[in-house]
Amino acid sequence: MKDYHCCATCQHFKAEKNEKGMHYYCSRLGYGTKTHYKFNCWDPKEHIKKLLQ
Repeated sequence: MKDYHCCATCQHFKAEKNEKGMHYYCSRLGYGTKTHYKFNCWDPKEHIKKLLQ
């Protein structure tokens, strides 16, 4: 699981492109994050759940 546990694989991870570049944030927590960050609230996307099985 440690290979997949990061914000970029969570269903709450959002990425938006703006005039300053990419903005990554957690829609559940409501604040900015980075793709490699890890939080205890991680809830993987469906395709990640399948990879873990």
